[in-house]
Amino acid sequence: MTPSVEQSKRYDELRQLVSRHNHLYHAEDMPEISDAEFDALVRELRVLEEKFVELNDLTSPTKLVGPAPVTTFDPVRHRVPMTSLDNAMDATELQAWGERVAKILGDAPVQYVCELKIDGLAVSIRYEQGLLVQAATRGDGQVGEDITANVATISSIPATIVGGLLAPVPEILEIRGEVYMSMSAFQKFRAEKEEENLRRVADGKQPVAVPVNPRNAGAGSLRQKDSRITASRELSLWTYQLGEVVGGENFSSHSETLQYLRSLGFPINPEIKVVSSLEEVFAFCKYWETHRHDLGYEIDGVAVKVDSLAQREILGFTSRAPRWAIACKFPPEERHTILQDIGVSIGRTGRATPFAVLDPVFVGGSTVSMATLHNRDQVALKDVRIGDTVVVRKAGDVIPEVVGPVLSLRPAGAVAWTFPTVCPCPIGSILVKQDDAADTKCVEPSCPFQRDQRIIYYASRTGMDIEGLGERTVTALSEKGFVQDVGDLYSLAIEQLLTLDGFAEQSAINLIDAINDSKRRPLPKLLTALGIKHLGPAASESLSRAFGNLDRISSATSEQLAQVGGVGDVIAESISQWFSQKENASIIEKLRRAGVDFGNVIISTAEQTLIGKAVVVTGTLENYSRQSAQSAITDRGGKSPGSVSAKTFAVVAGVGAGASKLASAQEQKIPILDQEGFEYLLATGNLPPTSTGI
Repeated sequence: MTPSVEQSKRYDELRQLVSRHNHLYHAEDMPEISDAEFDALVRELRVLEEKFVELNDLTSPTKLVGPAPVTTFDPVRHRVPMTSLDNAMDATELQAWGERVAKILGDAPVQYVCELKIDGLAVSIRYEQGLLVQAATRGDGQVGEDITANVATISSIPATIVGGLLAPVPEILEIRGEVYMSMSAFQKFRAEKEEENLRRVADGKQPVAVPVNPRNAGAGSLRQKDSRITASRELSLWTYQLGEVVGGENFSSHSETLQYLRSLGFPINPEIKVVSSLEEVFAFCKYWETHRHDLGYEIDGVAVKVDSLAQREILGFTSRAPRWAIACKFPPEERHTILQDIGVSIGRTGRATPFAVLDPVFVGGSTVSMATLHNRDQVALKDVRIGDTVVVRKAGDVIPEVVGPVLSLRPAGAVAWTFPTVCPCPIGSILVKQDDAADTKCVEPSCPFQRDQRIIYYASRTGMDIEGLGERTVTALSEKGFVQDVGDLYSLAIEQLLTLDGFAEQSAINLIDAINDSKRRPLPKLLTALGIKHLGPAASESLSRAFGNLDRISSATSEQLAQVGGVGDVIAESISQWFSQKENASIIEKLRRAGVDFGNVIISTAEQTLIGKAVVVTGTLENYSRQSAQSAITDRGGKSPGSVSAKTFAVVAGVGAGASKLASAQEQKIPILDQEGFEYLLATGNLPPTSTGI
């Protein structure tokens, strides 16, 4: 079955949305949508991938644990991947997971470990000969960020571990856990920021941002460049998993590993419980959903894991998550408040997003005075009106949403809200809604609101990661006429910055230095930062590997671009149109004259023996890591998806190959190759003479 044009467009949009919001949540600690909304996008994307096999490839965000690490810290490659957990949003989905587990394990009894799902930042901490030598964030599951100096400041994390007869210290011990900020530490930190703002305002300075919830405050504290700042934030850790272990004890259950870690001095959450039935799991989840605020820290659900390590081996993994565990997410919290007004904001692509102005209300861990209304269709569908009492939902993240009105409390005379036809920008251009689109857009390219948002996106962590160039500064620069597009950033002078409120000489020097530093960002960052419609980090990475520099990408035809894995016709056409526009060509020339690096990617010189062929890798090969084996395939023009399908050319099976992948290959009579067969395939593009689909 082939997807329609509309389905392909929606698929491309979903990939970009999921990648963007995944990055905002994990890498920037700045979520824009609720957990529930993000989960809905992921589910919609997975439905399309399951329905249309040709859309399902390794670059999809559904195959990734999280975003690629940002450039602030050195990268750390995890020796054992840090997977995420699939979610169960209600009892029905939890029951379905339990039934899948039982189906695979047969009649064998199953014990479950129930753990509180801490709303913090997942970390890996590595000890060698009992000494803490490295700590890293989860990142995309394969590569994280080096935060060793910051983690070393957390008092609950031992710098050294000393074992005994019952708990000897392994040669290498990697532990996984969740770093979090307790409620008491968060309230203290928030109060300090509020006091600082009182002093800043009194001195005529701009106030600084005040953290809205413990998760974002904790994650931001852990990513400080100065570890002394991290030390002042009173972070804590709960340990929940073993990673790589060399020379350690053999265990039969997860609960035994937790007892072992506790004996070594690692903090283990006291509320962990081992149960023998799903009914007990349900009871545990229900109890903590009701009593979540009794704790001194934030939780957003319960992690349920099969206790037996042998049973875990049987259950195995999907491309991004273990089958032996699931996260039971608590429903978002809701509160009622008064809708005072409805406004419209304009994004970098011209998208006009309605938002609610609310009577301030405390919900989801912070005080909310504005909430998203998504788009004009949603406003009409929910029929929210100024003056209504509305239900506000917030799932512990930054941007809350208005669920709908309480009709019984609607005031007399309340009228339906009409979406404006004129952009709120100074130009006052016409807002347009296409018949087949949910979004209303300002179609005037010179709209100053769009201009500012494009520059803000370019400077963000997703883009060129220019520290200190935030929304307020960009708006001030554009209002003074100093910056009209991203190319103008590189001709800014210190004297211009000194005319802005809040800038002293040192802060101006720091910003100029940060802008100059961005010139050396790798090509995928630059390509993403340009803000081309539909083009996100994953496709930018693929294009950079395929073409090597920006000039080759800009001069390529849409047909050539579409041949790159993970790009496709929609993204390719969008790229071609962007580079063909005169104003964008001018921006590229400004960047060139400024010395921005247009390409530092090595193009693969391997013979393209695998063009059009999908090769699945499972297990461990002697001369390849999983990633290097997949890279060997893609470097030769092939694809390396995470699952076996009718379009799979061959399956390469190493030590510990996934039973489900092998069974699927055998069922579909797809050839299964060992390492020798894999080498033959790479060299020739053909199956070795003796290969069979056994």
